[in-house]
Amino acid sequence: MNFLQRFRGVFFNPKDTFKTLAEKPIWHDTLIVLLLFVVLFQFVIMPFSQQDNLQIMKNNVKMREQMGEQQFNRMLDRIENPTPASIIIRTVVLTPLTLLIGFLLASLILFGMSRIVSTEGKYMQVFSAYLHANLIEKILGYTVRLLLTLARKSFLQTTTSMALFFPRLEVTSPAFVVLSQIDFFQLWMFGIFGYALSSIFKIPLKKALFISFLFWLLKGLVYVAIGLISLRYMS
Repeated sequence: MNFLQRFRGVFFNPKDTFKTLAEKPIWHDTLIVLLLFVVLFQFVIMPFSQQDNLQIMKNNVKMREQMGEQQFNRMLDRIENPTPASIIIRTVVLTPLTLLIGFLLASLILFGMSRIVSTEGKYMQVFSAYLHANLIEKILGYTVRLLLTLARKSFLQTTTSMALFFPRLEVTSPAFVVLSQIDFFQLWMFGIFGYALSSIFKIPLKKALFISFLFWLLKGLVYVAIGLISLRYMS
């Protein structure tokens, strides 16, 4: 199967697609597409995210008092007028590197969780399948968020999660942090990923779905904890 066939298969025929990937893991082209798309996404939304962050920082009275007026204003200036070098490092180096580490680590954890219930399966099978499952969130999900960002002229105010049903929630509120982890594209992604785990580790689909969504839940709890700590720092 070429990349386009696998791309379509993830969305419209995930069971057979992941079965094929379990038999012959392919990941190079999918990884390149994901990394390039996310880098492009970061470039496009950067002006909007900069303005969002700038507005949040300007309203942070506690940080202004702690840092002092002069140092605080220098920080605001760096946010508002980043150097070309900092933009390149953040988007072209740090973004894909962080994403790659995330893919590798998530695949390793999923591999370990699955090997608890099965002696079948190899790490590269999980890595290949996880990359392909991410086409749902990173390509389709990010495309939807990009369109919403362009329409609303704000990145932080856009979401494809349960927070969408509560438009009056502040993005800096604990409720928003929690609800933002219940993302519809991630639910879709980890739902179809059950087919991958079932094929790779030769386990029933129900057991595979349990592992997949358990990982999603644990990951969400970690992000919620990080988000709440960040809010406490920013408040």
